[in-house]
Amino acid sequence: MSTDSHPKLPVGGFPLPTLDHLGVKPDQLPTDPTKAREIATNWFSSFTSLASSGSEDSFNPSSSIDTITQSLFYHECYWRDILALTWDFRTFTGPTQIKQFLTDRLSLSKLKSFQLQHPEHISLTQPFPDMAWIQFMFSFTIGDVGIGSGVGRLIPTTKSQTQGGHTGSENGNATAVNGGGGGGGGVEWKCHCMFTHLEDLQGFPEKIGPLRDHLPNHGLWVAKREKEAAFEDKDPVVLIIGGSQSGLTVAARLKMLDVPTLIVDKLPRIGDNWRNRYNALCLHDPCYYGHLPYLPFPPNWPEYTPSVKLAGWLEAYAEFMELNFWTSSTVTKAHFDPSTKTWQVHVRFDDDTSMKMLGAKGQKERILNVKHVVFATGFGAGEPNIPKFVDQDKFKGQILHSAHHKRGSDHAGKKVVVIGSSTSAHDIASDYHYNDVDVTMVQRGPTYIMTTKNGWKVMSGLFCEGGPPTDMADRIQASFPFFFGMNGMLQRSAKKIAELDQELLDNLAKVGFKLTQGPDNAGFAPIAGSRNSPGGYYLDVGTSQLIVDRKIKLKSDSEIDRFTESGVLFKDGTELKADVVVLATGFGDFRSTIWRICDEESGRKCRKIWGLDDDGELKGCYRDLGVPGLWYMTGGLQQCRFYSKHIALQIKAMEQGVFGERYQLKVEDPTK
Repeated sequence: MSTDSHPKLPVGGFPLPTLDHLGVKPDQLPTDPTKAREIATNWFSSFTSLASSGSEDSFNPSSSIDTITQSLFYHECYWRDILALTWDFRTFTGPTQIKQFLTDRLSLSKLKSFQLQHPEHISLTQPFPDMAWIQFMFSFTIGDVGIGSGVGRLIPTTKSQTQGGHTGSENGNATAVNGGGGGGGGVEWKCHCMFTHLEDLQGFPEKIGPLRDHLPNHGLWVAKREKEAAFEDKDPVVLIIGGSQSGLTVAARLKMLDVPTLIVDKLPRIGDNWRNRYNALCLHDPCYYGHLPYLPFPPNWPEYTPSVKLAGWLEAYAEFMELNFWTSSTVTKAHFDPSTKTWQVHVRFDDDTSMKMLGAKGQKERILNVKHVVFATGFGAGEPNIPKFVDQDKFKGQILHSAHHKRGSDHAGKKVVVIGSSTSAHDIASDYHYNDVDVTMVQRGPTYIMTTKNGWKVMSGLFCEGGPPTDMADRIQASFPFFFGMNGMLQRSAKKIAELDQELLDNLAKVGFKLTQGPDNAGFAPIAGSRNSPGGYYLDVGTSQLIVDRKIKLKSDSEIDRFTESGVLFKDGTELKADVVVLATGFGDFRSTIWRICDEESGRKCRKIWGLDDDGELKGCYRDLGVPGLWYMTGGLQQCRFYSKHIALQIKAMEQGVFGERYQLKVEDPTK
């Protein structure tokens, strides 16, 4: 299989903690679940005693922090924090970084009230035969501001593998936890990965469950909802631009926190962004992975959701969650006023229906003054990336971007060339085939292919029928730092999937389809995280076999030279005749909509969105954009479900005056 080079990602971290790397034999692992729970409980007791002591104002935390990093943590370790101690998304790699982070933030954060959660789920886990850890979950409080949750993973170590020989008691404190297994003994359990996470704000819980509205409502509900949605006598605190899953989930989270929020979307109907895409569009993530907060899909929902069905669900979701939504309304400009720290936003009503619904009384524009603006305008801001080819204007046929393709039957009897080989290209080519259209795919770079059948078989331990509760699965997934995945875990999964898909991959290669295992052979995750792969990825639901069977033609052996009047000419001298060319070439810079709508200074200050920073964290999304009150939300349904809460918590904390200072310290990568 081809492993064509990809742009290098910022990868730090350490080798996988295999038993061989740790110097541990399989018979030294605990076989009794009770023993695993005892090991986790003892380690957690030592950790919480030290962490609580290090949080006391009158206590010098350095001794506790030294013991934590030198004796309770393995010397190749990670700590990922989402908002709990840093008010940011940060990953710290190795004891040196973790020690500096704790020195700066532990006392300030005042952690206390630690408690193990779900002890029944504590057990020895072996993701691969040569790896083992004990995973546990816990809760804690953050001063009088927040309620946190956490996930820890302990690995077995031997004295020879302990950093600097730190093995016994130090300064009178309990340290690494001893624990044997099937008779081996001689093992000390230390933390390999710690995850801390802001779950809620103290005093401002979500209004769900016991905190729901208990008052009966006799005939007032409709008028009340109309008044809320119109914002006739007040402005919202938060304006969300874009009303698909990103905008809806942030709005739902903010509503549960009592933050007045309005969604504005230029389309006439909620869900139209999915409804108006090509008919063959279907989610490639299974339903138990991708659903929205507070309202999971019903048990008869199909595993892979058709786009039109999802559109209807989004429309229903907005109604059920009582979200304030203006359709057929376009944000034309937004200007940040530093003196008032507010955004002045101009909203144009695009039809009479929206004006009537909002009680606009003939007004064609409304100016809102809001504290926060959330851009939820899609992957790449929904702005098509349209490359320019030589002599493109001479082509006498039709050129359209994949965003504007509706159905294959629109081009019945014509020859179609699809430029691109990622997900949209495959879906559209398949759509043309099933509508008896002569279609050829032009592959410009190697593509990662994984069948959903085998891919989810390998990766679906958390999100599957009968799996753990969704909120637990979301936390566990978030607890794995990117660098940990890129240093072996993702490669192992990708290799296993490729073995299961071997016959299909071999057959694709035989017809000339260029394959890749992704950056560092790590599969599709880093491709999705970087957007730097010219060939992208496709989670196969059947189109790959159409390519193998040559029912979808393929051109992959030469670059495009230019367009002709009747088709596309390649540098090898061959020409593809075409009546229609579909550019499945992705979308543009996430900031394009921000640049178009916001004032020049705000647009200039806006940080890059997507891609990975030096911590291995996603840039721009869900976090500080460099402009006060400006946010960007995007992602699939699972990302929206989980990370929408983080935007909402940050906004609520700011509005209540309890938001802390983001931790900005840069720390050197100890592995470089």
